[in-house]
Amino acid sequence: MTWTRERPTGLVYRDPEQSWDGYTLFCSVTGHHATLLSPEGQVVHRWQQHEGIQHAHFLENGNLLIQTGPFRHAEGRQNMGGNAGAMMELDWDSNVVWAYRNPAMHHAYERLPNGNHIVLAWYPVPDEYRKRIQGGHSHESVEVTWGDVILEIDRSGVVVRRWNSWEHFDPELDRICPLETHKEWGHANALSTTPNGDWLVSFRATSQVMLIDPDSGEIKWRYGAEDEHLEMPLSHQHAPTWLDNGNILIFDNGCHRPRAPAFSRVIEVNPETREIVWKYQADVMLAFYSFMCSGASRLPNGNTFITESATGRLFEVTPEGETVWEYVSPFHFRSRFGRTPFVFRAYRYALDDPRFQGRKFDPADHAELNGLIEAGDVPDNYADPGRRKR
Repeated sequence: MTWTRERPTGLVYRDPEQSWDGYTLFCSVTGHHATLLSPEGQVVHRWQQHEGIQHAHFLENGNLLIQTGPFRHAEGRQNMGGNAGAMMELDWDSNVVWAYRNPAMHHAYERLPNGNHIVLAWYPVPDEYRKRIQGGHSHESVEVTWGDVILEIDRSGVVVRRWNSWEHFDPELDRICPLETHKEWGHANALSTTPNGDWLVSFRATSQVMLIDPDSGEIKWRYGAEDEHLEMPLSHQHAPTWLDNGNILIFDNGCHRPRAPAFSRVIEVNPETREIVWKYQADVMLAFYSFMCSGASRLPNGNTFITESATGRLFEVTPEGETVWEYVSPFHFRSRFGRTPFVFRAYRYALDDPRFQGRKFDPADHAELNGLIEAGDVPDNYADPGRRKR
């Protein structure tokens, strides 16, 4: 008798007629590289940073904006999921062009049109607010409750705007999941700006997605666990994304889902009607599930590109839910969970993106790595030849 103990890695499937060809950018949460793939799943470029790269996306100038790996073996916020050491801009050859360091940083960051940046950070919730928190369960080891702060910083790292979540949260609506402790009130895991300048933010611990006015600090719109009309409320979601049609795409992780097994789905929500206008979930419900991270984006051809973080699976589905491209990360690293393939989030970029003009994309430049991937034999903690291993 034979059986499959692990999923195949590398490119699993590609339908060239229905998939949207582009370059795919991803990085392993505990690794030191960001990797760019061709539509055929071959490595065509890699960036490296000795402090780690757990999340990366392209800037308009063609450089990468990354968050480095987290601080290890530290107390308090430095030991919470999603924490980062620094935000850096890397050029094509991995040189550091700009950096901002803050041990409170976590999860999400974005460069604004004016050159400033917004980042998520953790700071202690003052006692006067902490005593009003509802939900969750207390634990004697929790001496500090960490709350989410949005910082806007200029190029020199000076804070020019600060939003404290606890000053705007409603204890009745922003209840912590009963299976979570009071260590955090919120656990924001995504932050981006909408076309009109509002902040789009996801709070995992309270299962809420919000639109926030940066000028007034007002929470203008919220959607999530406390919506009584929802047949299935959000459950520890990630990565809300504003679509061109004005809807919001959300990866609903589904862990701690009340009165249902844990399974994930991707939903498109009309913020005006609050209705789900499209969704994806596996035909076999439990076949698609990530308890952590993850995300989804809408491609120009109408397909949806999904990151299933916990399994390292990146895949593209049609509006009807048919999988037309699938890749499983071959990079495994040792973490507190054991041997893991975690990918925080992946992005797809057009083949003719002007940021790639004049760039050489030759899989032969990464022949050793592509050979290992094809053979399904990438060593744990793999680093490029001659480069530092974790």
